[in-house]
Amino acid sequence: MHLATIRSLPELDQLKKEWNDLLAISASHVPFLRHEYITAWWQGLGGGEWSDAELFVITARADDGRLIGIAPLFETSNLKGEPALMLLGSIEISDYLDVIARPHDLPAFLEALLEYLEGESAGAIDLLDWYNILEASPTIPALQAAAEKLGWSYSQEPLQHCPYIPLPGDWEKYICGIDKKQRHEIRRKMRRADEYEQPVRWYFADGTSLEQEMDAFMDLMACDPDKARFLTPAMREQMHTIARSAHADGWLQLAFVEVNGEKAAGYLNFDYMNHIWYITRGLIFASAGFPWAGFCWVTCFNGPTKTGVNHLISCVEMSSTSTALVPLTAAWLA
Repeated sequence: MHLATIRSLPELDQLKKEWNDLLAISASHVPFLRHEYITAWWQGLGGGEWSDAELFVITARADDGRLIGIAPLFETSNLKGEPALMLLGSIEISDYLDVIARPHDLPAFLEALLEYLEGESAGAIDLLDWYNILEASPTIPALQAAAEKLGWSYSQEPLQHCPYIPLPGDWEKYICGIDKKQRHEIRRKMRRADEYEQPVRWYFADGTSLEQEMDAFMDLMACDPDKARFLTPAMREQMHTIARSAHADGWLQLAFVEVNGEKAAGYLNFDYMNHIWYITRGLIFASAGFPWAGFCWVTCFNGPTKTGVNHLISCVEMSSTSTALVPLTAAWLA
């Protein structure tokens, strides 16, 4: 196994096809690890979350030259001010992060990675600080085993629960399968939406005016004071960059509800690998009397998708109707 470090964006750009081909057979295949997403995130450094960072992507190739492992890293000072290697996408706006390797290559790749970081070619870096790894990821036990074998100290802790909802692919099957009280409440709100005195419609943005639609969506987000503070100019530009990238690759889903011709709510999702990855939403709170629940649930089932959707994954915000919780994990090695 031959390891090398990529330190520049032009070098990273050259990896696009190999990167995505490997991701497709990787132990962790999520949209936040797509080459398009990673490069978009790097160009904005997470919307200004990191001000001082250096690209540090480590690749592994087999003897025949095949790409068999990627550690998508960058060098920075972590939240404690310590020099560290962190996963590209950390921390706030990218919800599932990991290394990229096939399951049977993963243990050897992680062991080789730590050995490589101990060598002179990697410089004086002795801390990995990784966030947003799914607790079920095979990277966790493989990384711990490699750390113990090579004498690195290892610790991990849970960050938050991340809900997901298995979907049957049909609205009526879904609604009949949930709690009777919830079913009644959703149907009641859907009837109120149908009977609302002003014209109401929902639609998915088709990308023909993506910049304007994203601006409108972020204006809806900013109706929440916490999100208004989050949406700095740098973060707005970061979200534009990610949206353009996801749209060009075919997995952006941007939905709006209009009331009397005015946008009143919106959802930003990724439609990727037979899953809807719910990212965030915007809502005019002055319209809180409008029955939003009926619309947001119907769009999960009736919206245009590339394939049949069988999961709704809440990447950021908790959902009271979740049927399972998937813990996210942070790991430190030194």
